Amino acid sequence: MTYSIYHFFADLCQKKEEFLLENELENFPFDKQMLSCVNKGKFPDLAIKLNDDDEQFAGGELIELKDSKTYSVASFNSTIPTGEKDIKKLTEGQENTIRTQMEEAGDAILSLPIRQVFYLIRGKKQSNVKVCLTHGKFFETVPVSTLISESFGQALEERLDELGESLSPSLKHKLLDLFSEQQTFSRTRNVDDASVRLRFRIMTEVKAGANILNPNQYPQIGDNTLNFAVPCHGETEQNQQHNKMRYAFEEMRYAHLFSQVEVFSLQHHFNGKFLIFQTNLS
Repeated sequence: MTYSIYHFFADLCQKKEEFLLENELENFPFDKQMLSCVNKGKFPDLAIKLNDDDEQFAGGELIELKDSKTYSVASFNSTIPTGEKDIKKLTEGQENTIRTQMEEAGDAILSLPIRQVFYLIRGKKQSNVKVCLTHGKFFETVPVSTLISESFGQALEERLDELGESLSPSLKHKLLDLFSEQQTFSRTRNVDDASVRLRFRIMTEVKAGANILNPNQYPQIGDNTLNFAVPCHGETEQNQQHNKMRYAFEEMRYAHLFSQVEVFSLQHHFNGKFLIFQTNLS
């Protein structure tokens, strides 16, 4: 059987009314046969199995679950949202549960070193629900290193202004370059004679212009709908995405459900066009 994020979405469409229930998103009845790992409170929450020698579907996508009681995207704690991840960094270490699960599922993990990242987002407003399976590029509109270094630069400038101090442009550039990687902050630090260890955490909050649930920003994402959002910058790419989704529904034997899916283009406020596949939840 072939597995991919497209097959995953087809399965969600078949079970879409489950999203209307009050159950936690992590308790959704996902098709476990598609998954190479399942985690709780650790990125990725889910990962799709890899496919061997399939030119159409590589599989291996990583998924994080984001559940909210409002039409705001829940904040990202510790992991900055991105469109891609290096799987080697996620599977390093002697006792790595992600690597162990993927190996037990039969994945040749490093055969696909760069993985596509998706976020399954559910938001609620009164009796209404919106669900979006969204590619990470919806949130990553500048490189992570740029986001971190410029944020650090703002804090540095604020503090220097308060002290009436300044740095040379070359020293400032060097400092910002040094503090452009998340690992610099995320490691636990030990201080002699201290009774506690310190670890800085980065929390990421989505701006209004990238909140796919926000009806004022993206009115095309209607109440009580299930959506799939993927970057799409041209007609050729749009046709490729459309064909992939149709094939996935057919392989899952859900062709009748694909006829209920509306396909349209959505203009992102910061990051070009996305192709949306949308179906009603009920």
